[in-house]
Amino acid sequence: MVTATRRRVLILSASMGAGHDGVAAELARRLAEDGAEVEVIDVLHLVPFRLGLALRQGYHWAIRRTPWLYEAIYQVFFVAKRAPSTSPLTSLIAARLDRLVRRRPPDEVVSTFHLAAQATGQLRRRGLLRAPATVLVTDFAVHRLWLHPGNDRYLCPNPAMIPRIAAATGRPAVAHAPVVGPAFFRPAAAPERTRLRIGGEPDDRLVLVAAGSWGIGRLAETADILAESGRFTPVILCGRNAELRRRLTGVRGRLVLGWRDDVPDLMAAAHALVDSNAGLTCEEAFAAGLPVVSYRPIAGHGRDGALAMARMGASLHARDGAELLGALDRLADERRRRRQIARASALFAAMPAEAAFTPAPRPPGL
Repeated sequence: MVTATRRRVLILSASMGAGHDGVAAELARRLAEDGAEVEVIDVLHLVPFRLGLALRQGYHWAIRRTPWLYEAIYQVFFVAKRAPSTSPLTSLIAARLDRLVRRRPPDEVVSTFHLAAQATGQLRRRGLLRAPATVLVTDFAVHRLWLHPGNDRYLCPNPAMIPRIAAATGRPAVAHAPVVGPAFFRPAAAPERTRLRIGGEPDDRLVLVAAGSWGIGRLAETADILAESGRFTPVILCGRNAELRRRLTGVRGRLVLGWRDDVPDLMAAAHALVDSNAGLTCEEAFAAGLPVVSYRPIAGHGRDGALAMARMGASLHARDGAELLGALDRLADERRRRRQIARASALFAAMPAEAAFTPAPRPPGL
């Protein structure tokens, strides 16, 4: 009798906001339910001399204070045709990752962040990583740093990106359903009670205004447009940005919230989500049946992601305040609203991401 051993899956994420970590955590939960032994590693911790922390702080500062600088970096290093082939940090991460997988060899390695994908691709190409390396792209727009031909396969939530990924890497690429926690697919608490609980009125037309866990974006400007229309009550999700929450709290016509664990309930009580990050919050809204309007997205990957979502029909994109209000008004028409929700919900008909890592069942008797 042969005793089956548990598959060991190593997931590489990065604490750049909450999106990459959120996808990694949900994928880990699903794989663990399938019987795998799962470890999640933040690749920023693999960068020596605390450079990973400096990278996160620098990125945070740039998109918050100098978005033009981040846009320039994005154009030069992420999307330019003649950009450097790898990030300068790739070799540093790869060296430490090599030592990690030698100590505890995994059966599968999954990257949910582009620097991790570069490191695993480099190790696979050099024959130093024996386990298959899969890149699970967490963005709807795929930039160059996600793509390394040393990796074995690619998963992406945007079907339109699959041909580009396959052409750039020469590797198999398939569309997968967005990786969203189960709470967003379940019926939530009564919307009227949720509105009252957060300080609204039972018949308020709530619009969630979100900008990721860091609360970065033109949230105050967006809230002003909504409140001054007299038709919508903005609910500003400040994430973990305590300074932003203090600054915006107390302004008439706004509901200002910090980090929340009841986002599925908030989405069930809302008319729409206005988002500037094009990340995991949008995918959660798609799962919850809440229409998404992108407005004033953050520079670089945020803008490209918002445009990619709109092109595929999953969301709407507003270029100015008038377009924002017009999009929200149109969503009051029930037929249009149902069509928009159906387009976004169709993403979840694709293969679940965890299915790519589930081994085929053994024939009876083996």
